[in-house]
Amino acid sequence: MPIIDFLSGLTAPLTTVLGHVGGDGVTWAELLGFATGAACVWLTVRANIWNFPVGIANNVFFLILFAGARLYADAALQLVFLALGVHGWWQWLRGRAAGPGAAAGPVVVRRATAPTLLALATLLGPATWGLTELLTRAGDSAPFWDALTTALSLAAQWLLNTRRIETWYLWIAADLVYVPLYLSKSLDLTALVYLVFLGMCAVGLRSWRRSLATDAHTAAVPA
Repeated sequence: MPIIDFLSGLTAPLTTVLGHVGGDGVTWAELLGFATGAACVWLTVRANIWNFPVGIANNVFFLILFAGARLYADAALQLVFLALGVHGWWQWLRGRAAGPGAAAGPVVVRRATAPTLLALATLLGPATWGLTELLTRAGDSAPFWDALTTALSLAAQWLLNTRRIETWYLWIAADLVYVPLYLSKSLDLTALVYLVFLGMCAVGLRSWRRSLATDAHTAAVPA
């Protein structure tokens, strides 16, 4: 089809193999995904709003990478993340502008409510099952694990968009599956990226906890 040929022509430079890491033929898409992914997580740890545009670039690179590895849920997930990234960017701009200092004000971290966590937990099982069935039919190379990480990542992204500290627990759970999954697909550099993400998520959780405690203390001190 002409549209597929056109898209293949556009992405061809990003699929050029630059070298090898273990059994992984590293492409521009994987290398740039590594760089933008690490930058995005670090900016998120710092509660910096620029994590969203950097994350959107990361979604594009990983979309190309995962489509080539036949991890269809992860590839499609990048499109969803792109849309959620735009939504999250707007949410953080609105949340920051509503606080002290207007546009220059800090992003306020909060805890998720019990109903929100219950709703996400209730949806996680059916979403994983439904995606597993769909991906099995689509010929995905790891349908269950691809479905599970997709469901966890979507829930984590939603919590991130609304600045809930529980986002880090779900990202950590997803990364614990992503690392061996990508190693099994010979995406060694991407597995290393997610191993770095795992460590940064632990740092992010600690940082957001500290921010939450500071905000609570400030609110408790009389003006």
